[in-house]
Amino acid sequence: MAASRPQRTLRNVAECRGIGLFSGVPVTVRFRPAPPDAGTVFVRTDLPGRPRIPAVIETAHLKYRRTAVGRGGETVETIEHALAAIHGCGLDNVEIEIDGPELPGGDGSAAMFLEALQGAQIVDQPAPRPMAVLREPVAVEEDGATITALPAEDGLTLTYTMDYREFALDLQHRSVRLTPESFPKELAPARTFCFRAEVEQFLKQGLGKGADPNQQLVIEPDGRPNLPLRFPDECVRHKLLDLTGDLFLLNAPLSAHVVAVKSGHAVNLKLVQRLAQVLSEQAPRQKETWLDVREILKILPHRYPFLLIDKVIELDSYQRAVGIKNVTFNEPYFQGHFPGQPIMPGVLQIEAMAQLAGALLMRKAENANRLAVLLSIDQAKLRKTVVPGDQLRIEAEVMKLKMRTGHVQTRCLVNGQVAAEAQLKFMLVDPTAVDSTPVTE
Repeated sequence: MAASRPQRTLRNVAECRGIGLFSGVPVTVRFRPAPPDAGTVFVRTDLPGRPRIPAVIETAHLKYRRTAVGRGGETVETIEHALAAIHGCGLDNVEIEIDGPELPGGDGSAAMFLEALQGAQIVDQPAPRPMAVLREPVAVEEDGATITALPAEDGLTLTYTMDYREFALDLQHRSVRLTPESFPKELAPARTFCFRAEVEQFLKQGLGKGADPNQQLVIEPDGRPNLPLRFPDECVRHKLLDLTGDLFLLNAPLSAHVVAVKSGHAVNLKLVQRLAQVLSEQAPRQKETWLDVREILKILPHRYPFLLIDKVIELDSYQRAVGIKNVTFNEPYFQGHFPGQPIMPGVLQIEAMAQLAGALLMRKAENANRLAVLLSIDQAKLRKTVVPGDQLRIEAEVMKLKMRTGHVQTRCLVNGQVAAEAQLKFMLVDPTAVDSTPVTE
């Protein structure tokens, strides 16, 4: 299994309207594209300042029979079905605008959200999304419910055992390997359910104001549902749907086998908290600097004033690198390039990306005595001006590497915002043959 995959977002805006299941408040939700590394963020458009609440375990908290996120006293509730749809589609970066306190309930499934997201089209982005792979089992339990995440390297598999025999429901068990193909068929249509004995209790507590007996499943005292089932085991599938949404709060594509027995949102969130801690502890502690300027000079032929990388702070084998360029007013090009209002030339940002990409390609032993000669620049975009005092974070990831050529996706960021990006193609040649090397593969 790949250690990473491309990040994904939406091509277009998707919209859903409906009533909050618990609050009964009408709400409109818009799912908007977001840039790489933005994550999934809720935006309360009905509140002053449009507060932003990231969908991460650090902002998550439990509400009665539902999951919520909050920051600074502002919350968004009943998020699990929408997050399940985002998770099931393999999305990473989405901005969710909402003009109320709770996501619409629809029919109690994720079908409404899935349909909207698929209609907006899902697209890959030029940035990697590393997989979170466990090295050891992680387990939590509470009040007779247990949930365990077991190491696995073939993606995410979810298994759930549901036991409501005291409510006349048969024991149900289901296992699903979560993929963008399996989620729409096996989990998205499964509706939430409650028992007839709980309905009156909900109403007394002022909950369930948006419930519709013609849409939501209610299990009668004899175990029969009030509506025709979409699956014989629809109830356990919905438990897997909730688990899918709660696991998205880990903010990393998890590769594991998660086995749950009688768990609900409380135990689900407890597992996600524990997983976040374990994954943080098992992550290798990287050196602050992998390559300083002296080591870079051993790899690259560039010299002052044309060496545009100060240090390399991340290296992932021969696949990915992150470099730093501190932009100062002493750069020689500022003397003649808009001297009254200095701006780093965009072509030099591309050159900095090319230097990091070349250094990454030449780290392989077979390329150590070769040169990475730039052949082409594709999909180049300059998105933000770079001025003295900025620090460029330069990222390079190898897309394709052959014997004589390499394709690298690159970008520069300033304060987390993309300043420039491009796909670069190089020819790897012997230094003595540079003048005679044809610029074709």
